[in-house]
Amino acid sequence: MITSAARPPTPAASASPAPLPGSTGTMPAIKVLEVTAPTTLDSDKLIYRMTYSDSQQTASYANSHWTMPPAQLVTQRLRNALSSRGTVLTGGDGVRAPVLKVDLDEFEQDFDGQSESHGSVTARTTLFVDGKVVGQRTFIARAPASSADAPGGARAIAAATDDLVAQISAWLGVQALVAQQ
Repeated sequence: MITSAARPPTPAASASPAPLPGSTGTMPAIKVLEVTAPTTLDSDKLIYRMTYSDSQQTASYANSHWTMPPAQLVTQRLRNALSSRGTVLTGGDGVRAPVLKVDLDEFEQDFDGQSESHGSVTARTTLFVDGKVVGQRTFIARAPASSADAPGGARAIAAATDDLVAQISAWLGVQALVAQQ
């Protein structure tokens, strides 16, 4: 959820995505480590980029913030989604299980024009079994924004996060099958 110093948060500006539909398949237990992110994403700032004028420069909305840093939002969302398919553990559990490490690279609103934008979320995932890398992949998710402002950006980033989590979940299902062979 974003918050604003100028006005109270609205449900439409929520950055905590709605639960994904339940899955009928089950996965073996998995340890999902806390998602890591670069220092640029280690705050509650809602970041945007004017890609149409300077794709290297980012900025943040002055009065709009996430309820927690993006890495925590993605960790929470990923664990919740995967728990509908099987047991999800943290890195501190003493149980032997595959380990999923996720590095968040991008979590922002990108402006393609002055009134056109989309949410962008990118993450690199690594799956370990018995300390060995059994799979690694970069996931990219994009979702159009309904408005060119912080609430529109928050909704778009939330939708992109849903897509990213669904992609990771599907990939893990395939990786689990491969790891069991």
